[in-house]
Amino acid sequence: MNISIFGTGYVGLVTGACLAESGHDIYCVDVDKDKIDLLNSGQTPIYEPGLKDLVSRNLAAERIHFSTDFEAAVNHAKVLMIAVGTPSDKDGSTDLQYVIDVTKTIAETMEDPKIIVTKSTVPVGTVDLIKQIVEETFLKTGKKIVFHVASNPEFLKEGDAVNDFMKPDRIILGCNDELTEQTLKSIYAPFTRRHDCCIVMDIKSAELTKYASNAMLASKISIMNELSQIAERVGADIEQVRIGIGSDSRIGYSFIYPGIGYGGSCFPKDIRALSSTAKAQGYDTRILNAVDEVNQEQKKVLIDKILFHFKGSVTDRVFGLWGLSFKPKTDDMREAPSRIIIETLTELGAKIKAYDPVAMEECEKLYSNQPNLSFCINKNEAIHGSDGLILATEWKAFQSPDFSMLKQLLKSPVIFDGRNLYDPKELEELGFSYYAIGRGKKSQPIVNIS
Repeated sequence: MNISIFGTGYVGLVTGACLAESGHDIYCVDVDKDKIDLLNSGQTPIYEPGLKDLVSRNLAAERIHFSTDFEAAVNHAKVLMIAVGTPSDKDGSTDLQYVIDVTKTIAETMEDPKIIVTKSTVPVGTVDLIKQIVEETFLKTGKKIVFHVASNPEFLKEGDAVNDFMKPDRIILGCNDELTEQTLKSIYAPFTRRHDCCIVMDIKSAELTKYASNAMLASKISIMNELSQIAERVGADIEQVRIGIGSDSRIGYSFIYPGIGYGGSCFPKDIRALSSTAKAQGYDTRILNAVDEVNQEQKKVLIDKILFHFKGSVTDRVFGLWGLSFKPKTDDMREAPSRIIIETLTELGAKIKAYDPVAMEECEKLYSNQPNLSFCINKNEAIHGSDGLILATEWKAFQSPDFSMLKQLLKSPVIFDGRNLYDPKELEELGFSYYAIGRGKKSQPIVNIS
């Protein structure tokens, strides 16, 4: 089937590449010419395992095309998927300008029946808005073309997005007519052969489902981080608590790992957007507001521990920083805890030597004018001569270091572990000062900068 995708960001590119791999003829369009040129060369603007190979292979097979020609994209396909960015406004609400712009282009350009599908994460009622824009455009131009609208939110984890798309646990289809439902089911048929995971519902329910899913997961993380604060103060070990509660099938082990907060493009933005939507309806989301507040405070926890260890001052101290991306297997640094660490410590007079397996280039773009931040070719260079190691992202490369070598390389044997990767008892026996998250009174700070 011919399908056009508007936007070649994370959602649009993964969707396009995976649909092309299943045999569909995909036309991806974007306003960013540099990005389109990069994609046409077989490269990708984001790091995602397996994505570059998919793009290169389907380019060669001519199953995927990249262009800046929006009119050609509209004319190419019966199904038009909107996957443009939906950033947050200052008040937390969703900026729909890109969605609106694409919709207007579609309405002004289309000459035959289309199915317009939202893949972007959008507030409840956005599909209604799209329908309204198209209808108003048709009234002005005199067009009388049948069109349908639908919501098809994505549920892709950064770092495992290709696998999530190819082997989905559910595909949400928000449809109000039989033609759209059957068309979308046909598109996703290659991914539902093992079991029919398509869940069909009304459009507004589909729009809300995406936000509801992220709200539930973010809540689990913030609750666990709040429990880690309690554990630390009463002398309990949150990692033992995690095992204890995770064994309860009603809770499970997913998203209950304590740490220094969540980041990325989804959870922070979506929590605030859902709160904003509720507020517009006269409802105060007290729990969601607390989830966001706890997360923001949790990003500062490691800073407090660092200041505690160094008696309130880090001026002229040098720290090795392992991990920059908000999670492993991605170069995404949007709202990453590492950014709080970098910005706060450098402001306090410290120097940072950073290493990340894939996010170095992205970090250099963000902090090109930061003289107290340097980038290292490997993890050992980052800690050589440093006053302490800060671990911000749980990459596999950091999970089993040679502690004897680490101790030799560090100026002082101290580790600030924001992801609880190591065994406190083992490190204590090796002569390290070890600060983790929620692992007893030893790591409770007495300095608080917040």
